[in-house]
Order: sequence, then structure tokens, then C-alpha cells
Amino acid sequence: MPVQNRLDWMSRTVASEAPASSSIIEQRRFATPDESPRSDPDDALACIRQEIREEYAEPHGKPWIVGFSGGKDSTLVAHLVVEHLVSLPRSERTRAVHVVANDTLVESPLVMEHVRIGLAEIEKAAQAFDLPVVVATTTPEPNQTFWVNLIGRGYPSPNRSFRWCTDRMKIQPTSNYVREQANISGEVVLLLGVRRNESATRAGVAARYDNGSRLNRHNDLQGCLVFRPILELDTDDVWEFLAENKPPWGGSHDRLIQLYRDAGGGECPVVTSTADAPSCSTTSSRFGCWTCTVVEKDKSLAGFVDSGFDQFMPLLEFRDWLVEIRNDPARRLARRRNGRVTITRKGVFVSGPFNMATRREILDRLLALQARSEMVLIAQSEIERIRELWVEDVIVSAERNAEAQRAMATGGAYCRTAMSYSFEVKQVEGWSA
Repeated sequence: MPVQNRLDWMSRTVASEAPASSSIIEQRRFATPDESPRSDPDDALACIRQEIREEYAEPHGKPWIVGFSGGKDSTLVAHLVVEHLVSLPRSERTRAVHVVANDTLVESPLVMEHVRIGLAEIEKAAQAFDLPVVVATTTPEPNQTFWVNLIGRGYPSPNRSFRWCTDRMKIQPTSNYVREQANISGEVVLLLGVRRNESATRAGVAARYDNGSRLNRHNDLQGCLVFRPILELDTDDVWEFLAENKPPWGGSHDRLIQLYRDAGGGECPVVTSTADAPSCSTTSSRFGCWTCTVVEKDKSLAGFVDSGFDQFMPLLEFRDWLVEIRNDPARRLARRRNGRVTITRKGVFVSGPFNMATRREILDRLLALQARSEMVLIAQSEIERIRELWVEDVIVSAERNAEAQRAMATGGAYCRTAMSYSFEVKQVEGWSA
């Protein structure tokens, strides 16, 4: 379809779906589950489109930032936002929209490739339609990547009580992007594909922010307002919409649907009738880092392998090996990186980071896996930083040993000022099991 014809069609479609009433917020916030005015998915989407239309038309210049993970919910939000921009005359496209993804640099390869393709398609469409859309991808600081921390500093593989990866690799990079835009514009509006019925935890978080307003202040980011347009949608509504509507940037959502199907071990997540069971809500596949050791089993990566992507089996085995060696005392130093020996108040000894031999072994295995798989698993810049950290650790260790020897030579069998011989007793979680 020619660009102008597609623009006219989008304008008529979006305009025809506007509800008669403009009191959408009141309908959403105060309807009881038994009396919800949004039980019909078409009505729900019409309300969401109206909210997006109204919020974008507000008389201020706050840019929008759409958090885009490539998953079903963030894809739906991006779809609706770009669709609205396409429907507007050029003179009314008054605010920039940033579509921002995060790459931890250890994302599941299939998922990250899907995200890259999606962002490229959105950027190409933005140029064709002359949309005020900026596409960006955030990454961890070079000194805070997964491999730099795990192999360079020897941090033990993340677990539930010591999840050192999330903040460094996901939260900080995107938060920095939001702060930069807020500093430029004064305030920004962050659009998130959060839905209340995703989980009990998500519902609890959503309830704490139900203040009767469309926008909520972000807890941690100054100058950031949060807009959650699809908060009340059901999972099946999301899949039905994506299956039946082509994205405004062209193509289809088939690649996304297939991605979820493969991650679920061959199970199709799209349900269009009660006969199509089981629905996607019964699966527990998750997209994330292929190195993730927080979960007991990486079901999405295992699902890809079960669906025929045999090339990812070595990655799955490497991840399982990281879990296996995590709490082996023979692979851990007695002292933490600050030189202290830590014992909890219950008398439990807390191991320090991986020792140097284990760090070298992890790097050697990773490089061998990279050569065998022909996938880029670690950047050369990360390897260089890892080796710098190793040199620094050797120097620090030598200085501590020399300081301890000087203390003992002067008659002090135990010297608090010698960091090599300092202790701390406190409640510590994470470094051990």
C-alpha cells in the first residue's frame, strides 16, 4: 500500500475507534471486576487508543520513551504508539518518541536478533512516514558487563539473594538514558508494557500506583512520569490483537509469535477460541540472558533447543556449569574483594569471589565455546578489561601480603589496620549459597 494511502487508512481506522465517552480513566480505575466496562477486547483497545491520543495531545513538549523489550506487551505498546503517530497530520506530531531497547550483551541470541530487526523496521518506517521517532539501544557500562564482573572481578554467578547483574546491566543503562532525556526536556513520559494480570507481584505493584491519574511519578527517576496504557488488558487479548493486526511499521507480528512458540517448546501461544488449548498463559517461558543463573532452569533457551535450535545446546550446558561451580569452596577465595573475611551473625562463613584459576578456566571455556559456536559471546574490549582487573588484583594481593608481613614483623600477630587480616561479622547474603 502506498505511504499516503496507508496514512489515510490509518487515520480513518484510529478515528473510527474513538469511544463516545472521554472519561476513560474513571472507567478503568473504579469499575469492579464484575462490572468492568472493558470486558470486550475491542472496547478495551478503543479506550487505550483514546488514552494514547489524549495524552499525546497534551499541550506540553515532554518526549515519550517507549521501553521496548521485543516481547508481546512492549511490542503492543510500540504498535499502538507508532500507529497513532502515523494517523496524525505532520503538524500535530509535536513530540519526539524514543523507542528504547536494552541489550545486556548476554541476551538470548534469537531474542536479541528479533529485537534488532524490530528496531530496524521501526526506524525505517519512521523515516518513510517522517515520524518524530528515535530508536536507541542501551548497553551496560564497559566496566560493568556480565563477563567483566564474573571473570574479571570473580563475582560468583548471580542467584536470588545476590542478583548483582540486574542493576548493572539492565536498570542503570536505561535509567541513564531516561535521565539524559529528562535533563534535556525537563520531564519525560515513560511508556511501559505493564499489565496487571501478568502475576500477583505485578498486580501488587500496579495497585500501589493506582492514584486515579493516567501518569504516575517514577519512584527513582526524577523528572520521569510513567504511563502504562495496557495495564488492564488480559494476556489473550494481547495475543489476539498481535495475531490479527499488522504492525504500522510493516510486515507482521508472525516473527514474534514464532519466537514465543519456539521458546515454549513448540507450543503456540496464540489462542483465538476456547478450543485452542492450552493458552499461552499456561507456559512459563521467559526471555532474558542466556547466562542467567538466577532461575533454576532457563526454560526459554531449553525451549529453543527443543524446537530444533541445536546450536544453543552448548550455551545451555555452559550456563548449567556456571550454576554447578558457584558454591564450590575450592573455587572461591576466603576473603572478599575488600580483603575482609566475612562471617554472618549465625556463624556461617561467607566465601569470597572466584579464585584466579577458576576465572581463567571460565574465560578459556567461554572462548572455546565462542569459537565452536561462531557466535560473538564476549567482546575483545571485555577481554582486555578482564586482564587489566587480573593484574590489579595481583598487585593488591601482593600489597596486602606485604602489609601483613610488616605487621607481624613488628610484633603484631593480629593487626586491624592490615586489610589482609581484617574481619567483619554481620548478616550477609548472596556470596554463598
